[in-house]
Amino acid sequence: MTSAQEQAVLDVLRDVLGPNALGVYVHGSAVMAGLRPASDLDLLVVVEGSLTPAARAGLAERLIPISGPQAGGRSIEVTVVVAGQVRPWRYPPIADFLYGDWLRDEIATSGPPRPGAMPNLAIEIRTLLAHGRILDGPPPAELLDPVPPGDVQRAGRDGIPGLLADLTGDERNVLLTLARIAVTVATDAIVDKAEAAAWALPRLPEQHRPALAHARLLYLTSTYADETWPAGLLERVPASAAALVDLIAAQVNPSA
Repeated sequence: MTSAQEQAVLDVLRDVLGPNALGVYVHGSAVMAGLRPASDLDLLVVVEGSLTPAARAGLAERLIPISGPQAGGRSIEVTVVVAGQVRPWRYPPIADFLYGDWLRDEIATSGPPRPGAMPNLAIEIRTLLAHGRILDGPPPAELLDPVPPGDVQRAGRDGIPGLLADLTGDERNVLLTLARIAVTVATDAIVDKAEAAAWALPRLPEQHRPALAHARLLYLTSTYADETWPAGLLERVPASAAALVDLIAAQVNPSA
């Protein structure tokens, strides 16, 4: 069933993109373990041709007012891909347009992001093909090729430097995403962040577990506005993140 916010986004996409939009799909938490208190509403849009500057500006302008708690809903993340750039599949995939609330300042000063490589699309497309829900268009397998396991794992590893750069201020998401990368590298499965943390916790040295355990608790119970960290625990996050990176490396080279 389409939610009111999903319908609002779909109306914007139809108005701005018109017949260039081939398919609109929900992926991420909404179709896996379910939306958590701070989960984004993740959508992937497949288009026939690259967006014009006017379409990019129009999408950003119209998504901002309907995204986030200030709009009475969830934060929206919209990724647009050109069909011919992801089928046949090749790595790294290209995102033609990306909107997320964390980009608002960049959009205000420099305009919407331009097309560019987005390794994480490998993970998003794998998830979409396995669990995605159609908002508009044909079944996603008619527009998207399967992503080879090696590229899904590579995408996770390629995302590590960017995650570590964002650690301060985004501690819970970075720790949980690193845990999910570890699971994917070890098992080829893409799992919910809470499940990933549960998998990683017993595999970490004991002193690095509390920060990840708390990040998992926040994910399950708290919005960002309600997020709190016990005294002294936030300072332990960088070491826990480093331990998770070591865990990922151990899955890549299990005999090392």
